[in-house]
Amino acid sequence: MPIEYRGRYRCFDFDSVRTYPVSERRNKVSVGDLIRPEDVLAEPEARFRSPELAAVVEAVTAARAEGRAVVLFTGAHMVKNGFGPLIVDLMERSLVTLVGTNAAGLTHDLELALIGETSEIVPNALPEGSFGMCRETPLLMNRCFRAGLDAGLGAGEALGMLISGEPMPETVEFPHADVSIAAAGLRLGVPVTVHAAIGTDIIDQHPCFDPAAKGGASGIDFGILAAEACDLEGGVILNVGSSVQGPEVILKAVNMAANVGSPPTGLVTASFDIRPVEAGGVENERSHTYYFRDHKSIVNRIPEAFGGRGYYVQGDHLQTVPALYRGLIEAGGR
Repeated sequence: MPIEYRGRYRCFDFDSVRTYPVSERRNKVSVGDLIRPEDVLAEPEARFRSPELAAVVEAVTAARAEGRAVVLFTGAHMVKNGFGPLIVDLMERSLVTLVGTNAAGLTHDLELALIGETSEIVPNALPEGSFGMCRETPLLMNRCFRAGLDAGLGAGEALGMLISGEPMPETVEFPHADVSIAAAGLRLGVPVTVHAAIGTDIIDQHPCFDPAAKGGASGIDFGILAAEACDLEGGVILNVGSSVQGPEVILKAVNMAANVGSPPTGLVTASFDIRPVEAGGVENERSHTYYFRDHKSIVNRIPEAFGGRGYYVQGDHLQTVPALYRGLIEAGGR
C-alpha cells in the first residue's frame, strides 16, 4: 500500500506527482531492435573469442549435461541491449535453470511486452521532472507486486503471470508477450527472480508506490534463488553486467546454501563486463578493482571458497553475449 508516514520529519508528498500516458513517451529501444537467435546464428563466425569464454561455454554445457544448476544474473542493460530473446531461447533449451535480475530489468521486460518499446531518453526528461513519470508501468508493477505478495508469490512469478494474461490483480493485454523473459519463465517453469532495492527504480516515484509489496515479493524471490543455490554443486553462475547488486545477492545465497549443508563445491563462476581489472586488485583497497563486487565476489571469493573456478570475460556485451549464446548452441545446446 502507498506510503503513510506518521513520524516527526518531513516526507515527500507522493500524491503531488504528475504523470502522463506511456504512449506519449519517446523511447530508445523497440521490439524491432531486439537480437533474435537467428540473427546471431546467421553471422559467419562469432565476433568475440577468448579462452575465458570458451571455458565458460564448456562449463555450462557440462553442467547441464549432468543436470546441474546454471544461474544467470543480469542487470537491466542486457534487456535494454536487446538480448531478451536470447535469454528466452536459453531457457527453452534448458541451458539456464534460473534467471535473476533487478527490478529495472523486468521494468524493461514489461514495457517491451506492453508497448513494444522501452528505455526513455533520460537527459530530455530529467530537467522537467518527467523521467520515469509515465502512468502505466508503475501502476501495473506496483499493483502486481501487491497481488503477488498477497498470494504468497515472488515478484518475478507475479509479473510473469500478469504478462501472460492472468489477473494480477486485473487482466491486461500484452501484445508482445512473446519477448518477455518473465512470461517465458512462467511458461517453462524456470524461476525468474527480482532482487530489488528501494528508491532505485522509476516505479518508486509514484503515488501508487508500494514499498512493502516490492520488498516482500523480492524477499520471496531471494528465497527462491537461495534454494537454487543449494543445487549449485558442480554448477555455474553467470553474472552479466551487475557490478554490485547481483554479486552481493549471489554471495549471500551461496552462503545460505553452505549454512544448511549444501555448499556449491566445484562450481564455475563468470562475470561479463567491459572494464579492465587490475591483477591482485581484489586484495588491494587502493585499487578500483577491490570495490567492484563482480570481480571480487563472483570471480574470486565464491569459487575460491568452494573449490571452484572463476572467470572474467572482458568485452562489450554487444559482442560477448552473442558469442556466449552462439558458443552454447554450437556446443550442442539441446
